[in-house]
Amino acid sequence: MTALHRDAPRILCPLPGPRASAWLARDDRVMSPSYTRVYPLVVRRARGCMMEDVDGNRFLDFTAGIAVTAAGHCHPKVVAAVRAQAGRLVHMSGTDFYYAPQVRLAERLAQLAPGPGPKRVFFTNSGAEAIEAALKLARHHTGRPRALAFLNAFHGRTYGALSLSGSKPTQRRGFSPLVPEIHHARFGDIDSVRALLKTTCPPEELAAIFVEPIQGEGGYIVPPDDFLPGLRRLCDEHGVLLVLDEVQSGVGRTGRMFASEHWGVAGDIVCLAKGIANGLPLGAIVARADVMSWPSGSHASTFGGNPVACVAALETLRLIRSKYMKNAVRRGRELKAGLEDLATNDPRIREVRGLGLMIGVEIQDGGAPAPALRDAIVQEAFLRGLLLLPCGPSTVRFCPPLCLTGQQVEIGLEIFANALKGLEQVSASINTGA
Repeated sequence: MTALHRDAPRILCPLPGPRASAWLARDDRVMSPSYTRVYPLVVRRARGCMMEDVDGNRFLDFTAGIAVTAAGHCHPKVVAAVRAQAGRLVHMSGTDFYYAPQVRLAERLAQLAPGPGPKRVFFTNSGAEAIEAALKLARHHTGRPRALAFLNAFHGRTYGALSLSGSKPTQRRGFSPLVPEIHHARFGDIDSVRALLKTTCPPEELAAIFVEPIQGEGGYIVPPDDFLPGLRRLCDEHGVLLVLDEVQSGVGRTGRMFASEHWGVAGDIVCLAKGIANGLPLGAIVARADVMSWPSGSHASTFGGNPVACVAALETLRLIRSKYMKNAVRRGRELKAGLEDLATNDPRIREVRGLGLMIGVEIQDGGAPAPALRDAIVQEAFLRGLLLLPCGPSTVRFCPPLCLTGQQVEIGLEIFANALKGLEQVSASINTGA
């Protein structure tokens, strides 16, 4: 068999294939209907930026499992670290006891996090849990009840994280009442924040402002350059904590370890997950030491900071810093330039935006957002061997593993262009009645 990570996409049969179809039927009988499956991909194995389904079809992965496998699927050095640790110690709750991988990772994250002064770390299992922990910590430290987030933000689906989110009605519908005293302003608009502080959100009652440096689920939205610095000044003025949700934008994805570094902004609390452990469940909040002032027993996690996940994270961070962060900048420029070239000749592409390998392509039809067209493009790309994801009302997101090669950029651009062309031909055929 050809080495998977060296192979190009290949589609051997109509999708989904027979084995995949059998698994889809089994899934339909037992899995929760709440999952949001984008297309019928049943994965068997993956390596680097390549993925193979159960029927032997091979795909170029521009999703990284929703920006998770930052160093690439099954990176051999991460796998080796996981195997070695699994042979020594799989679990002993870091809430009640001590083990070296957890301490080493906390030291590393405290060292990497922007901003002066010492930091402390709390480990979770996911990004939503990191947001929950940050919300509890902010209220505890400040003694204030309110929090402020932004429209189109996505912070997770647990109750505190969902209350902060302002992305899609379907995520909130049927789950009220949510956590009270949470306000939403317009992302990228500092005057919108000031208006809330002057009307419905007294600043002396505001514990924290939660913000994604680049909105993820909301559409890969990059804010104006004065937005994050403006929030930092506003927080300092009113004694409010700035909580940076770097769950999707952190760990080198934008070409910096933290996306907020593009604007020279440090958070009082930083939330991490997704790419930190290259596929193993791990999240964290990194806070100023004086902010992480809660007493023993006020918050805990049985599995957060699991030793196997911690060694995976240590190796992932080393790989990101040593080679893949620079690669994200280079490949991101190539990918963005190629997408911008496509946009010059295709009116369906309204905008190409992003930093590093966090790129969004906004799709329109007749000048209006076109979610159905966007979804059709994502589906057509899948049928041709390229894995993409939607985000926002009508955006295609490109978030491949940071080990992406120049050749894979070219392949991905070619498949995406062919997907656009294929849909154009289908539309023309329908319109002419052919």
